Amino acid sequence: MNTEFNEVIHQPLRLRIMAALHALPPRAAVEFPRLKSLVEATDGNLGAHLATLEQAGYVRIEKDFIDRKPRTRITLTRDGRRALAEHVAHLRHVLEGVGAPQ
Repeated sequence: MNTEFNEVIHQPLRLRIMAALHALPPRAAVEFPRLKSLVEATDGNLGAHLATLEQAGYVRIEKDFIDRKPRTRITLTRDGRRALAEHVAHLRHVLEGVGAPQ
């Protein structure tokens, strides 16, 4: 188990993004406008944080067109799900006063 904070996930908006995606069934996608509403972010801010999460391999971003309108869908990857679980486990240890897991 990771014994440090995951600096990519620990940033507040990225943590909200990861939590929102984790609430979906595995491999389910959410469209950009819905995620933007869930995490209360601007287009630019959400896009920048999603790019960081995608670069880390934690989310998959798929873009296509529906009736000539662009559509962006975001999915939490298996690695993202695992990284979030490890980060949350670390936070629990810290919050319980146990300190970092050994």
